[in-house]
Amino acid sequence: MKENRPWGFYEILLDTDYTKVKQITVNPSQKLSYQYHEKRKEYWTIVKGSATIILDDEKVFRNQGESIHIPLGSKHRIINESDEILIFIEVQTGESFEEEDIIRLEDDYGRQD
Repeated sequence: MKENRPWGFYEILLDTDYTKVKQITVNPSQKLSYQYHEKRKEYWTIVKGSATIILDDEKVFRNQGESIHIPLGSKHRIINESDEILIFIEVQTGESFEEEDIIRLEDDYGRQD
């Protein structure tokens, strides 16, 4: 299943009662909303390109093959500052994996909760 978004798209690779796994593609010069979750934590592994990540207002960088843990309730955003696509694998664990658990703090595309 492919879901288009203003910044790119994602595909669900696995969806169970205990985890959801997505492959997320971020187009060049795009970014996801600055957000947090109340019911899940996430683990991101960069599989193509390089990422700028904002995690609780701190900027960190990850390259192909590197990972980062997004704890429950942590504010986060991933940014593709390059002119190549960025692909990462997101593994979600927790109580719920619904899109309604996205609490947006900033969004470049005018989306609101």
